[in-house]
Amino acid sequence: MARRRVQRFNELLRQELSTLLARRVRDPRLSSVTITEVDLTADLRTARIYVSVLDDDEETRQAILQGLHGAAGFLRRELAQRINVRYTPELIFHLDESARYGERIDQLLDQIRQADLAKDPHSHPEN
Repeated sequence: MARRRVQRFNELLRQELSTLLARRVRDPRLSSVTITEVDLTADLRTARIYVSVLDDDEETRQAILQGLHGAAGFLRRELAQRINVRYTPELIFHLDESARYGERIDQLLDQIRQADLAKDPHSHPEN
């Protein structure tokens, strides 16, 4: 039962943080950030926040991550006012690389399909 409670709290934090980023944070670097997952530690004192960033430029991605770290105190105070918990968790932000990883796999699979077609032009690609 406790695991389910943690999952609900993870989702609540994700929703509230998404709302705060969209409506309250004034840093323009953070406008393209999407919170993909929140993972609370078992003691509920630390939340690892995974964010997706559309920009592929590594320098920009790091600047966005720095902006999130800079906004962590503000976000935590806002969360404390919005949610009713004894202790508001510390927020630690991480870049979620799963979307980029998935895109790279898709690119590699496309290259393999193209190479197979080049070897046997009479074969039909499967969908």
